[in-house]
Amino acid sequence: RPHRTELYEEPPLGCWPIVYSPDYNITFMGLEKLHPFDAGKWGKVINFLKEEKLIADDLIVQAREATDEDLLVVHTRRYLNKLKWSFVVATITEIPPVAFLPNFIVQRKVLKPLRTQTGGTIMAGKLAVDRGWAINVGGGFHHCSSDKGGGFCAYADITLAIKFLFERVQGVSRATIIDLDAHQGNGHERDFMDDPRVYIMDAYNRYIYPGDGFAKRAIKRKVELEWGTEDTEYLQKVQTHVEGALNEFKPDIVVYNAGTDILDGDPLGGLAISPQGIVKRDEVVFRAARSRGVPVLMVTSGGYQKRTARIIADSILNLHSLGLLGRERPACALGSPSLDQMVRDSAKDFSTLSLQ
Repeated sequence: RPHRTELYEEPPLGCWPIVYSPDYNITFMGLEKLHPFDAGKWGKVINFLKEEKLIADDLIVQAREATDEDLLVVHTRRYLNKLKWSFVVATITEIPPVAFLPNFIVQRKVLKPLRTQTGGTIMAGKLAVDRGWAINVGGGFHHCSSDKGGGFCAYADITLAIKFLFERVQGVSRATIIDLDAHQGNGHERDFMDDPRVYIMDAYNRYIYPGDGFAKRAIKRKVELEWGTEDTEYLQKVQTHVEGALNEFKPDIVVYNAGTDILDGDPLGGLAISPQGIVKRDEVVFRAARSRGVPVLMVTSGGYQKRTARIIADSILNLHSLGLLGRERPACALGSPSLDQMVRDSAKDFSTLSLQ
């Protein structure tokens, strides 16, 4: 019997299925600057969306921190106990000075933001099934598996979101992971190695971290990219393989790991995709999923440059302007809409989608 979790409580009617919390951002005496990751990018994405009047604070779903009990749905107790050692967290996050901090500080300043993002991904899974789409502005920790973290990933949020859906949501028994971060998603690959319910497509730079040969055996569609791959070739491959993946296996949910570390100039990704190329890529995935009526959950994953947040925001604005996020602006700021109004809206959403 699944345990009770606050992560699956209904958010206020009419909010966007965009999940975020200010607790996502890692700010700690400048230590976060020792990692190439922009540890405040999630808040910046939200600020850009507010400036463009797409969202307001009361229109987004507030992420809640995943509890130990939630995390144990996937993680071993042994692994969670290891995170009580600061040097283990320093290794996973690749911020060496973290090793010398008392663990209670590491828990509060480093792991709590990551647990809150993980809670956000689990919440977004159910929202995606309910609403047809959801975006967690954080998450996408695809190098973490049930018993091992790495590459800045301390919790296996993608595995958790899918396991929660399989265990708790009727009618969800097949999932497709489309992982378009520049790095191979070896965490979820190890977790779902022998699980026929999960289909994995992964497109990544074949020469960089993690180079996990064992995990590659779980990939059903492997798209190995060369150094410096550019827009035309990249988008053609993404289009072909996303369509192919969704034709080959009919999922009940698509989990889309939308890393922006494919951006030209990213110090860790080694690819050369333009900002416009990233926006187009996200559009290709949403169009493919939504035209088939498959709910899509997007997480933002890797992306290590200052301009990343603007690109993620532009991509969400683009999806909205194309009608790929549903037509209506939410009304929860103006008081919740009546039930029959919501039924009419969702019917309208459905008919416009099926016409596209």
